[in-house]
Amino acid sequence: MSSKTIDLNEKARELLELAQQAGVEQNYLFVTTFARYQRQIKILSDLEKEIATSEMIVTKEYVKGRKNVYVHPAITEYNKTADCANRTASTLMKVIVSLEDKTLSAGDDML
Repeated sequence: MSSKTIDLNEKARELLELAQQAGVEQNYLFVTTFARYQRQIKILSDLEKEIATSEMIVTKEYVKGRKNVYVHPAITEYNKTADCANRTASTLMKVIVSLEDKTLSAGDDML
């Protein structure tokens, strides 16, 4: 990937710290979205390992011996997952910012 490796788990911890500072780390929307983000980070990490140890181009052989050349499927899945993770992180930030420092009274909806 790049010459400077980014610790995705560290970035997830930083995001959780932001949520704690904003007082939203127990909010249902934050918790469920953050769990999804963590799964996406794990998938990205696994895909990075696969990409690092595999060829970038793969050949698929069809009936009668015909071969087609493709970009390794892990690369395609990595790009899709990275896009989803970016959108999930954006959603997390929106939850943090929109709920930051809001105090709830007894009748307010926690969502």
